[in-house]
Amino acid sequence: MKYHILSAITLFSALSAVSGFSSMPSSSIKSVKQTSSLSATIEEATDDSLTDKGLLKRDRYVATNRFAVRKGKGAKFEQRWANRKSRLSELQGFKYFHLMRRVTLEEDGTNTYDEGSKADGTNMGNYVSFTVWDRKSDFSAWRKGEAKEAHGGTSISAFMSTMISSAFILAGPPRPAFYDSILVQSLPPVNVPETIDGWRNVEADGKINLPEECFVACNQFFVPAENAAAFEERWANRESKLKDCEGFVAFQLLRRDTGGKGHGVVPMDEATEPTYMSTTIWKDRASFNKWRDGNAFKKAHGEAKPPSEQGSEKAGPPKPLWSKPPTPIFYEGTLVISKPEGL
Repeated sequence: MKYHILSAITLFSALSAVSGFSSMPSSSIKSVKQTSSLSATIEEATDDSLTDKGLLKRDRYVATNRFAVRKGKGAKFEQRWANRKSRLSELQGFKYFHLMRRVTLEEDGTNTYDEGSKADGTNMGNYVSFTVWDRKSDFSAWRKGEAKEAHGGTSISAFMSTMISSAFILAGPPRPAFYDSILVQSLPPVNVPETIDGWRNVEADGKINLPEECFVACNQFFVPAENAAAFEERWANRESKLKDCEGFVAFQLLRRDTGGKGHGVVPMDEATEPTYMSTTIWKDRASFNKWRDGNAFKKAHGEAKPPSEQGSEKAGPPKPLWSKPPTPIFYEGTLVISKPEGL
């Protein structure tokens, strides 16, 4: 019994640390100043901020590609990305890009590359490309035109075939995933990475991994469609202190767009893939740790009463809106491309 209680506490702390938000009693929500709400589009509840299904309208559109990079081929994979030709940052509607490698957090504050295993399929997603567009139509325009330039002047499938067969870098085809980005927060970057003709100009020898340029903390939620509106409402009513934290870059709540089409897109399996994912970008792991270990986190998660003790004594904890517990996942980001105004 003691083990299960400690495990539950540890899981709650980890998930809270990933998300970066503190839950508020419903009686306190109305008193929160508009300047501390998650997004200007949610500061005042209006019908204009919702879709016909009662969901929040997207602020941005996010396109990702999940890769299964072969053992020991990470640096070579990064080199291919660093040396590709693309005018990405010059394109209409482009907002942000980075290439992520999945990591495990060590107790000494370092990160270890989480390569996964081909035997059980956990190698899928050990690398992820992450691109933010202002509108979905901007992404569609890129995919139908400039995408060919970004993949060697031919098709995306041809570019990936080279990765899989000739270079033996990938263990199989990548798996795209598209998202509506809601409740966006971001700050203008302190330094905007230099680009030449729309893409980063960095040295990559294929032997040493590219340096970490940001740290990404995600939380994966498995929310049934019937609970989606309520789930988003809870997030919209939360208070965020992220913009006050040193090293904070951006936050998005990503809602899976299951209607996305394109090469490699397969039907989503809601039993194994999250329908929502909170994504917080930090300057580095140290900034994430500083927030997690700081007064803001302690006040939000150490001194606050648990949900079961808030409100009247008869009131129970909020009803879970997901089909299974959320799972955190972490990445190091490299090849960052950003706009001066932020995400």
